[in-house]
Amino acid sequence: MKILIVGGVAGGMSAATRMRRLDEAAEIIVFERGHYVSFANCGLPYYVGGLIEDRSALLLQTPESLASRFRLDVRIDHEVTGIDRAARTVSVRDTVTGTVTTEGYDRLVLAAGATTRSVLPAGSDLPVHTLRTVDDVDQITALLTRASGPGSAETGPAATVAAVVIGAGFIGLEAVENLVLRGVQVTAVEFAGQVLGPLDPEMAAPVAAVLKAHGVDVRVDTSVRGASAGRVLFSDGTDVAADLIIEATGVLPDTSLAAAAGLRIGESGAIWVDDTQRTSDPLIYAVGDGAEKIDAISGGPTRIAMAGLANRHGRAAADSIADSAAGASGVAVAAEPAFGVAIVGVFGTTVAMVGWSERRLLASGRGHRVVHTHPSDHAGYYPGAEQMSVKLLVDAATDAILGAQIVGGHGVDKRIDVIATAMAGGLTASALSRLELAYAPQYGSAKDPINQLGYVADNLAAGTTRSLQWHELAAALAAGEALVDVRTAGEFAAKSIPGAINVPLDELRDRFGDLPAGPLVVHCQVGQRGHTAARLLSQLGREVRNLDGGYKTWAAGAAALAASPRAAVAPAPPVSPVVPTLSTERIVA
Repeated sequence: MKILIVGGVAGGMSAATRMRRLDEAAEIIVFERGHYVSFANCGLPYYVGGLIEDRSALLLQTPESLASRFRLDVRIDHEVTGIDRAARTVSVRDTVTGTVTTEGYDRLVLAAGATTRSVLPAGSDLPVHTLRTVDDVDQITALLTRASGPGSAETGPAATVAAVVIGAGFIGLEAVENLVLRGVQVTAVEFAGQVLGPLDPEMAAPVAAVLKAHGVDVRVDTSVRGASAGRVLFSDGTDVAADLIIEATGVLPDTSLAAAAGLRIGESGAIWVDDTQRTSDPLIYAVGDGAEKIDAISGGPTRIAMAGLANRHGRAAADSIADSAAGASGVAVAAEPAFGVAIVGVFGTTVAMVGWSERRLLASGRGHRVVHTHPSDHAGYYPGAEQMSVKLLVDAATDAILGAQIVGGHGVDKRIDVIATAMAGGLTASALSRLELAYAPQYGSAKDPINQLGYVADNLAAGTTRSLQWHELAAALAAGEALVDVRTAGEFAAKSIPGAINVPLDELRDRFGDLPAGPLVVHCQVGQRGHTAARLLSQLGREVRNLDGGYKTWAAGAAALAASPRAAVAPAPPVSPVVPTLSTERIVA
């Protein structure tokens, strides 16, 4: 069997190496348009920032090493320009010599990745780069070195370099952090009303605060109108000096080869595949950023650009090919739906998410409950405990977990992985309270943050407590409900929600008669004392709801709205079935 693979990074190389392990006799040729294969593209920003010092560490394999270990014929600087499905051939152009050849196949795997979206208007004359290829980082680091100069006792300190990063999503924030680590003055520009658009606004607000604390000029509700003469002009009429522009505005699936060959393009705009990565042509497979996935929450098609999925589906394609080939040992296994787990670090703050956001659930009209908690990553009495903010989205009818978002320091990665595993295993939100998780004071708490989520979810499911979300508070107060702050007098004096009255929890029984008539909303700092107050008052006959996540969640939401009214959590028409996450494959067709 002769197998051609278009694209030599995550999905393509996983398919190639898995195929060799399954079929020693197969002829496997990999075409890579660029000069590098099997490189760690997720590590590229950290080379720019200097955290990864050895450039060669990013180059995981070479054509020579792949030929030696796996007997793969890897052809770099070769671009596949067309597919003749009837003849079972592809046209290939050598990008160095320009020579065009034809290569036949028995099976073809498309792993061409994604293309970069550009939002810059015509005529912009500043250097513009992405952070997707080894060539990108080589050019960026060379430009930074030239622009800053060496600096010396004779010439003075090195010059300050300025950059504009367009797009404040996951890729954009990686670029921002690493440019700052290089001493670059960075302006982050985001068209939407908040940074990290996949998050809900109250979860994104702390991330914006971290960026600003590190000197980043954050501009939301802003677009770039032009760039010339060393300055970048914004939609609000202001401009800033810049030596370069990084475009991190997201990616689109590279479907050019597939579309030209008449393959089916899915509803999401990516290449349609079945659950074994087979396209509408049974001899052609597609994997990686260019291929459509199935959303685990809706069951519908989606686009998710993640390294784990690309590698997993590359392996699945090889299994499917081997399953159909005499003498090969693969067994095709249906691909699991995707939850869209993502994580990024920003100046020591970790941001992670899985599944759907509240905004997306509202837009779809799906009934849900929300849980906010603010636990420490480990026991508070053990040194170094760090607080995290956790948001859990739960199906109102079934108690199924629909999504989660976590922002904090240590321990965020562990908790998002537990939640993602629980979702894959079909555990309910309430069942999180019953998970047995590793505990020692330096690693967690006897009531782990995951267990705490489960306790709150179980209380809501059982009707033991009723909650109100931060973005629902204004309407509740306007309807006549009274807001009772049950924190201490000192906490209340330091910061409080306008209109609240202060009755500390420990005084609530004695001052019960002082409370206003009618429905009440109670709150504390993070929700726990508020829950105790709500239970007390409900047993005394009062109609009461607890402000979910307390003052901390409300303050984060208020900060998001102050930065931009567009950051509000409100139903909005979905623009496409896309989970915008880290892009993991480059243009390799």
